[in-house]
Amino acid sequence: MRQHKKNLNENAFSILTLDDDPIMTSTVQAYFQRSGYRVDTENDPYAAIERIRNGHYDILLLDFLMSPICGDQVVEQIRQFNKELFIILLTGHKSMAPPIKTIRALDIQGYYEKSDRFDQLELLVESCVKSIRQMRTIRSYKDGLSAIVDSLPQIYHLASMERITDSILHTAASLLPCLNVVLALDSSHYQTYVPQAEGRQFTFRTVGEDCSAPTPQEVEELLLALEGKSSLVREKQILLPIMDASQSLGLLSITLKEEPHYDQVQLLEVFARQTSSAISNCALHNLIQVKNHQLNDAYHQLQTSYMEMISTMRRIVDAKDTYTRGHSDRVSYYAAQLARRMGKGEEYCEQVRLAGLFHDVGKLSIPDEILLKPERLTDEEYQVIKSHPKNGVELLSVISHFRPVLPAILNHHERIDGSGYPNGLRGEQIPEEARIVAVVDTFDAMTSDRQYRKALTVQRAMEELNRYKGTQLDAQVVDAFLDMIQNQDFWNTMQKELTECPPPITGGTH
Repeated sequence: MRQHKKNLNENAFSILTLDDDPIMTSTVQAYFQRSGYRVDTENDPYAAIERIRNGHYDILLLDFLMSPICGDQVVEQIRQFNKELFIILLTGHKSMAPPIKTIRALDIQGYYEKSDRFDQLELLVESCVKSIRQMRTIRSYKDGLSAIVDSLPQIYHLASMERITDSILHTAASLLPCLNVVLALDSSHYQTYVPQAEGRQFTFRTVGEDCSAPTPQEVEELLLALEGKSSLVREKQILLPIMDASQSLGLLSITLKEEPHYDQVQLLEVFARQTSSAISNCALHNLIQVKNHQLNDAYHQLQTSYMEMISTMRRIVDAKDTYTRGHSDRVSYYAAQLARRMGKGEEYCEQVRLAGLFHDVGKLSIPDEILLKPERLTDEEYQVIKSHPKNGVELLSVISHFRPVLPAILNHHERIDGSGYPNGLRGEQIPEEARIVAVVDTFDAMTSDRQYRKALTVQRAMEELNRYKGTQLDAQVVDAFLDMIQNQDFWNTMQKELTECPPPITGGTH
């Protein structure tokens, strides 16, 4: 047995095995129960569908040839209400398996030819388990980031340090299953006046059980161990530095119920950076009466922190759908290069670059079942999709740095003939920056794989741009873009600069 099976019970991976032969289901159940899985059996296809509808299973093992309905018909009904279930189809002989096209259409993870040995089936199940673990990790990380975003208004609210640290403690305690949280802050940053004392003084705030504050000497030793690190893990305890731009403010100690995973440590590091900025911002605000010039630094740190979170949120948009991953980075690159080719100044090019980078950030508010829907959208669902430009503007408008690029983000789906959205602008009523983003956004969408179609070649996409010229897209912008991408040096440079989200593999105009 493979080593990872030792932890199966901790994750409660569950299997439903469906076959109209009770001997087969009993045999499969006995085999996988010995490996640590929870296995249920069912011999009636219709009853199995209802069990999956009303219960929870991670993996379904089902026979292809059954009565009264076959395995592919069972899967077709299940996929109408459950898209996440991992399914492995069992066949008596390879020739009896459904065609590959059917297997892909029904999102079946694999099929197994029945035999006296279950080695191959075991490997398929283990592959499903690994994928489920990864999905759980991604979902947990995404939920944690969402919790951090939700806590920002309280953490960054310019209130008393006590109120802010209370928000920090309770947010930290809610991110992961933990026993206690200890926040140790340099008293000179926690309050305006600190009595003279020998050695550095710390103020402690705690929440949770079995919680005791360390001594100032112990904190100094921990800070020394944390120097140059973003975190330090000691069994179940995670230590995180609280820093401003120049010096240590203290540390955050979180004791979990179990030893942390790598992604959990990363999540807490993101939170610690936000905590550092919030505490530093509050400390500077408390000193405003005696050091007024520090207020500008505080707002700068606040803006930087918001921009970091907006960037994180933008990456979450790409991470929602593997088919569009890297789309915003490519649109940003195309837009900036196109603006330079059109003879625009650097400030203008930077605004276009930012508009391309964040043009789809409003899709964070679109439900996954609509955003990731592989079939044609209903009119009501399309109206929800069309709200994303306004949602993006609303999200970014709180940051003054983004205000010059808001018109480009709001209007990048407007069309020259007035048939676009959200306001039906036409011609030069549409800001030029939005017309630039519209052209490069259309091109990258056409040359990227999507759930509902394969990518077009660069040559075919160029033909489509010419077809949309003057109706949907600005003709002059299209001509400038087509002229730019017909230069092979452009693609070579882009390939070097965008290593994580490369341009279309066809390159050039082939």
